[in-house]
Amino acid sequence: MTEQPIREALDAAGRVPSEADLDTLSRQLNRPVRDVVEIGARCVCGNPLVATTAPRLSSGIPFPTTYYLAHPVITAAVSRLEAAGLMNEMNENLGEDPQLAQAYVAAHESFLANRDAIGARSGTGAVPEIAGVSAGGMPTRVKCLHVLVGHSLAAGEGVNPLGDQALEAISQWWTKDKCYCVGAWDTESAAPSRDRSRHVKTQEMQDPAAKRADRARKRAQREAAQGSDQDDA
Repeated sequence: MTEQPIREALDAAGRVPSEADLDTLSRQLNRPVRDVVEIGARCVCGNPLVATTAPRLSSGIPFPTTYYLAHPVITAAVSRLEAAGLMNEMNENLGEDPQLAQAYVAAHESFLANRDAIGARSGTGAVPEIAGVSAGGMPTRVKCLHVLVGHSLAAGEGVNPLGDQALEAISQWWTKDKCYCVGAWDTESAAPSRDRSRHVKTQEMQDPAAKRADRARKRAQREAAQGSDQDDA
């Protein structure tokens, strides 16, 4: 792995999340945000576009994704690209274009360098469980355009070639030079107060011993049910 410079679109002051930023992110995502340590990118109006998440959550669980695309207009536009099959096309191009593949590897290494810097700044420190693991399918394939777009917005143009390509492809719905925030999320109701995201649902029981005991109990129940079925046969 070659050492990559830290590339970030916002300066240190611009990355600091305010209470208003966190409220906006919760409204954009329709759930309370968790472990947001910085703002990765902002709209021209100042609203967050990308939430930068600590590489280790406060629950202790490693979180490799880092850059979480939050703005509803952008996320919807990127979802359209995924539904249209752009990821398949990108994966084919990676296999056929050595220069693109090399640039994508460099994007992977840049992502890791940025995440290490974010971990150091946030006090998370090194997270050995995800060392060398980035996100979005990097460095060899594409499996989530939202991650690549989030990386491109946070790192700036010229770092992630496929994230940049996806940003160009959504230009009919969103561009960097215009604000698309009005009406994009609910600003009148109370901000979401309970996190119903998949991550929280699956992480409610954090004690590893308790998890193992629960799995053993369920396995025993399944085996007992199977035995009963056989007795009835």
